[in-house]
Amino acid sequence: MSGHSKWNNIKRKKEATDAAKGKIFTKIGREITVCVKESGPDPNNNAKLRDLIAKAKSNNVPNDNIERVIKKAAGGGDKNNYENMVYEGYGPNGVAVIVECLTDNKNRTAGDVRHYFDKFGGNLGTSGCVSFMFSKKGIVIVENNNIDEDVIMEDAFEFGADDLSVEEEAVEISCEPSELGNLREGLTSKGYNVLSAEIDQIPSNYTTLTDEEHIKKMNLLLEHLEDNDDVQNVYHNWEMNE
Repeated sequence: MSGHSKWNNIKRKKEATDAAKGKIFTKIGREITVCVKESGPDPNNNAKLRDLIAKAKSNNVPNDNIERVIKKAAGGGDKNNYENMVYEGYGPNGVAVIVECLTDNKNRTAGDVRHYFDKFGGNLGTSGCVSFMFSKKGIVIVENNNIDEDVIMEDAFEFGADDLSVEEEAVEISCEPSELGNLREGLTSKGYNVLSAEIDQIPSNYTTLTDEEHIKKMNLLLEHLEDNDDVQNVYHNWEMNE
């Protein structure tokens, strides 16, 4: 998986503070709410809901919380009407950034996102200005507990994988987005510990930052975007030094 590693992002989420965990719960809950309203509360008939429940559990969201959100959305208890919004722009030194949001107030969200870009050395662009540099992939992260590389390769490809990368702590497996649920469930059935299974946006090329001020501002841009409750996902092509 040439040059791309999601595992370090997953680790950061796992090690998040309680406040940050609360934000993660809120964001996933909002995704579940929209999914239930669109396609129903039964995960057996709603593949996307199955994926979101698995995502919630991998982020240590308690089962009671998950069930409460589903029941509230199914029963019409959540009156918020969230809309999907996608913003594209550039961070310092031309780093490409995609921001996916679920919002009940487009004006507020657009203003916040534009403010972050302006404040931290970037600029918000028009729709399509950077998305052509990214392709959507399903990314499954499996714990590496002395896994045999040949065995997991065979198992992963059986369930629709198209590439994998073995790291010291985890195995990162990619697939087409439509195969994500099948791959996650298949590997789980084989006894693998799936740490994460999500759709990701993979950049076709990367931008390196060497100026300390650029690095500082890029980190601040990402922190402020990820801290905003309306922002669900942030993708970029900054080649970060881990």
